Amino acid sequence: MPHILVIDDDNELTSLLKEVLSYEGFTVSEAHDGQTGLAIIDETIDLILLDVMMPNLNGTETLKKLREQWQTPVLMLTAKGEEVDRVIGLELGADDYLPKPFSDRELLARIRAILRRTQSTTDTNKGNRFLEYGDIQINTGKQEAYCQGELLELTTTEFALLTHFIENPGSTLSKETLSMDVLGKHLSAFDRAIDMHVSNLRKKLPPRADDKPRIKTLRGRGYMLLLES
Repeated sequence: MPHILVIDDDNELTSLLKEVLSYEGFTVSEAHDGQTGLAIIDETIDLILLDVMMPNLNGTETLKKLREQWQTPVLMLTAKGEEVDRVIGLELGADDYLPKPFSDRELLARIRAILRRTQSTTDTNKGNRFLEYGDIQINTGKQEAYCQGELLELTTTEFALLTHFIENPGSTLSKETLSMDVLGKHLSAFDRAIDMHVSNLRKKLPPRADDKPRIKTLRGRGYMLLLES
């Protein structure tokens, strides 16, 4: 079963999360501060639940250090209304965020949506595909993407987003469609997750030879992967 690491200084909440997740069949480890959490991350961890508001090393600082070495999926737990924390977390490579307080049902739905995007790494013979578009190549089984021959350091969400664009070149993809197909959730008002993931993906893709943008913003409609010339 998937192994989840919970990093949160709220002992009561951490114990509750461990009980809920264990009941659903997940293996759960816990840490009550960022430093301890970083020290116990290894290849066995499939997903990290990371609280933003922690003393000493807060969630965003922990995420920044984590992304220097690991691409493990991260679901940020944020205080209600703290949009700045959410945006910063997404900029630093969080896969999604969940405002507190949240229901067990919503938490489990977000966790399963993220894990679905990484299942192919555990079984490279299932659903293994090779996609190519222009100077971009994707191996879905290995969760690897190359552009101009260079391996792209993408988070699981950025990889899923790029794959979705490659599968639909020249098509207008609404934010609602991308949110459902990539994040596994309906787009809510003021939700900037897709915008931030597209922005991060753009930064990691080298410029096209003709200097045209790879991903075009269609104001009020969504995004489009431009067709090759």
